[in-house]
Amino acid sequence: MSIAALDSSRMAHHRRRKVVNAIALTLALSAMAFGVFWLIWILWDTIALGLGGLNLMVFTEMTPPPQAEVGGLANAIFGSLLMVSLATLLGTPIGIMAGVYLAEYGRNQWLGRLTHFINDILLSAPSIVIGLFIYSAVVARAKTFSGGAGVLALALIVIPVVVNTTQNMLSLVPPALREAAYALGAPKWKVILSITLRAARAGVITGVLLAVARIAGETAPLLFTALSNQFWTSSLGEPMASLPVTIFKFAMSPYENWQKLAWAGVFLITTGVLALNIVARVFFRNKH
Repeated sequence: MSIAALDSSRMAHHRRRKVVNAIALTLALSAMAFGVFWLIWILWDTIALGLGGLNLMVFTEMTPPPQAEVGGLANAIFGSLLMVSLATLLGTPIGIMAGVYLAEYGRNQWLGRLTHFINDILLSAPSIVIGLFIYSAVVARAKTFSGGAGVLALALIVIPVVVNTTQNMLSLVPPALREAAYALGAPKWKVILSITLRAARAGVITGVLLAVARIAGETAPLLFTALSNQFWTSSLGEPMASLPVTIFKFAMSPYENWQKLAWAGVFLITTGVLALNIVARVFFRNKH
């Protein structure tokens, strides 16, 4: 083959690559623009309609009856904060300990493989299935809906997220750090607490914050566990209001005052979850 023919073949190949690259880039940008368009639309409606129903009474008044002139979401906000906080406190230590076991002890053991498999199932299980499980295991036996059952359901959603994040973050810690600590005579538990967990701390905390952001908007498990309550309650032994369930109930109603409160609740949850995600990302970036 002559040099001219070889150059011509190379130029044709180069042009084909440029065309393929332009097509792939156009498709990727189009997909991104499609997703961003709907995201901006959702955020715009949330802000426009949510701010319209936001006022001081939202944070100070209980959920009102239909067509009432006053009312708010104080009991639902408190219920959500209480159940999410307790579920996080319950699920986070279990998730971190299980993640440490999978990353440091159970890599080549049958129990570790089984735990990892079960965790993957829990991670991908629909939240309504978890709610039905807690309903049959707790609510049906106690013969009453309760905030405690809601905490258990949300904790079961937190655990696999924290387990997965902790395992992945610990796996990213360089083996040289562990070997250096072992060479100095440190026991394994000391190495895990002082070296590996400290090195992966930012990633683990990020995983916890993302788990909190996930359960903050869960509705299905709470419908089968905590249900709802029109009045203020701090007792975990009786039905408890929450923002997601209240939004679901109010948004489906024909009453204007309930619909305005539903949009206010949507705005609160959206901004709260968005803030948690931003904090998690910024914290992770700053630590690494």
